[in-house]
Parts: sequence; structure tokens; C-alpha cells
Amino acid sequence: MVGVQRLVTKSAETYNEIVREPQAGSNDVECAAHVFMEAVMDRPRFRSAFFHPRFWLLWCGLGLLWLIVQLPYPLLLRVGRVLGALMYRVAGDRRRIASRNLELCFPQKSAAERKRLLKENFASTGIAFFEMAMSWWWSRSRLAKLAHVEGLEHLKQAQRDGKGVILMALHFTTLEIGAALLGQQHTIDGMYREHKNPLFDYIQRRGRERHNLDSLAVEREDVRGMLKLLRAGRAIWYAPDQDYGAKQSVFVPLFGIQAATVTATSKFARLGKALVVPFVQERLADGSGYRLVIQASLEDFPGETEEADCIRINRWVEQSVSDCPEQYLWAHRRFKSRPPGEPKLYDKRG
Repeated sequence: MVGVQRLVTKSAETYNEIVREPQAGSNDVECAAHVFMEAVMDRPRFRSAFFHPRFWLLWCGLGLLWLIVQLPYPLLLRVGRVLGALMYRVAGDRRRIASRNLELCFPQKSAAERKRLLKENFASTGIAFFEMAMSWWWSRSRLAKLAHVEGLEHLKQAQRDGKGVILMALHFTTLEIGAALLGQQHTIDGMYREHKNPLFDYIQRRGRERHNLDSLAVEREDVRGMLKLLRAGRAIWYAPDQDYGAKQSVFVPLFGIQAATVTATSKFARLGKALVVPFVQERLADGSGYRLVIQASLEDFPGETEEADCIRINRWVEQSVSDCPEQYLWAHRRFKSRPPGEPKLYDKRG
């Protein structure tokens, strides 16, 4: 979260510098090659220090997780739901935040309907824990059987035209496995923030990159590196749907509530000369896998004002979330930042 906040701030700081730089004669492909080489050199490497006793507990946890995800997929879904039910009981703060968000965004639903939705959301979160491990350790062929991809031609066409692509995604609970499944279909770069635990960082990065060795993980603060890759025609995963503070945002409606919405999407599209291609994923209710939908690129984006762009993005967020609200990441204080003079929408406990 902190890494994204820095990225948003950094993008604004970099914006004025880059627009003043002469573009004539610049070689974006050559610049991107440097970024590519730096990223390749920074690939995760196993270290003997990982055998130190301070990592033993994590090793045990990872080993148990590896064993569990060898179970058949339908059984994993059931185990995930049990874990989600346990989380619902013990994660009081997160439960209160999610409940408040559902109350704010779906006032038309009854209290009983929202409670059912809340419990389903925690079940989805429990499943997501094992989906993360599936994306790390399942074979490519086993994972591929779960993918139902629609609209891949939109992504391929954009890059055939030599355009960079901002793959505009959302924070669904299926985020990890959705990225892994799409990565098997097309090279997608991502922004990355190093985890505090180096062993977990190694496992996570290695697991994410194994599906497509051509994909790059760009440091979230490396705005210039990201823009160079976009200008070189690469596709980068980016999600603008969380509250990163009021400083680099504008307040526009989201589910009828004024929400701090980052303007970085417009800046990246303009400076990176990139198309914005919306992407959503959904865990299918029949247990057959995941539906990945790549939509047509946004026309006339960026528009005349960043505020208008943010309104347009939030309308898309509303529609996408409403299609499968139980799978959205509601345990985030999306409305924490408030316009001047407006009261807080969350209490101290969430």
C-alpha cells in the first residue's frame, strides 16, 4: 500500500519533469532495453541464508501450504471456504471495514442481504489464500485447464499497433490467480514492492514470474522505468481502485460517495503514449475455473480533464464490482480520505 502511494506521488512529481523533456530523437526501445536488463539482473535468487533458523517457521508454513494445494481443485474451494469462515470470526477489524463498505455502496440491499454478501466475501478471501499458492506451485498445464479467456484479441491488437498497454485491473480476491492465468496467455509486466521477509519475497516473485519468463517486475517507485516500458510497447498491470490519499487524487463519485481517485492513470496513458485496456476476472460459481475478460481499449482516453477520466474509471469500477461483489476486496478503507469538511466514514475500529 505504501509502495503504491509513493508511486502515485512520484508520478505527479515526474510528470512536470518529463513533459518538459525534449522527445525528439529519444529512443524509447533502447531505454526500455536498459530497464529490461536491470529487471532480468534483479530476478529472485535463492540464498543459503534462507536456511537460517529464523526462517524455519516460514518454511514449515510454506511446506504445509504446498501439501494442501496438491488437493483436487473442488476440495481446495471447500477448504478455502472453511478458512474464510474462520477469518470472518477472528478478523474483527477487517470484518467491520468490509461491512461498512457494503453498507455505503449497497444501501438498497437489506441488512440480511449485506450480511450474506459479507460472509460470501470472506469465503472468497479464504479461497484466495490457496489460489495464491496454486499460482506459485501448480504446473502450467494444470492451471491452464481453469482459464476461460475472452477478448485476448484486444490486447494483442493494441500491441500489434506498437502501443504500450495499461492493463487496468481491480483488486478482486482472485487477483493473484487471475494474473497467473493471463500471464500464460500474454506477457504482462507488473509493478512490485519488495516484501520485508526475504524468503517470502523470493517465493512470491519466483512464483509470479514462472508463468512467463519474459515478464518484468518494475519497482513501484520507478515511474520512469514504467513509462519507458509503455513507450516501448509493453503491457503493464495497474489497478487504480484504492484510496491512496487525497494529495494526488480528485474526489469523484463512486457508488454515490465522493471517493479519492488517483489521477495517475491519465498521466501514465499520456506520458507513456499508451492505451488503457480494462481487465476483470471472476471465479466461476460452478467450480469450473476462472473467467478472464479483456475489454476493448478506452476510446479518447485520456480525455480533456483528469477529473472526467476519473469519473469514467469509477463508473467502470462500479459496473465491474456489481457483477460479482462477493469477490471484491472490501476489507480496504476505500473512503478513508474525505473532502474538506466532510466527516469520517469509518470509526477507529474500522
